[in-house]
Amino acid sequence: MNETQMLKIVEGYVCKGDTEFGEIKVIRVPDYKTVFVEQNGGMGRAIILTEYKVEGKTYWAGYSSRSETVYVSLAA
Repeated sequence: MNETQMLKIVEGYVCKGDTEFGEIKVIRVPDYKTVFVEQNGGMGRAIILTEYKVEGKTYWAGYSSRSETVYVSLAA
């Protein structure tokens, strides 16, 4: 997943409330997170979140290819 796709997904989530983008799910995680641990079958996988600015606010978002999920956290 590239930066442009991620920004489009985050914008869709923030502006329209979209929680799906094709096969990709969007899940909100607690505010101010920059790393999220995805639990899968008793194992954890760290998802590093990257900063995105949408409508004057800062969000952190990261993509998991294993679960095809984008995790979004409000930063400011």
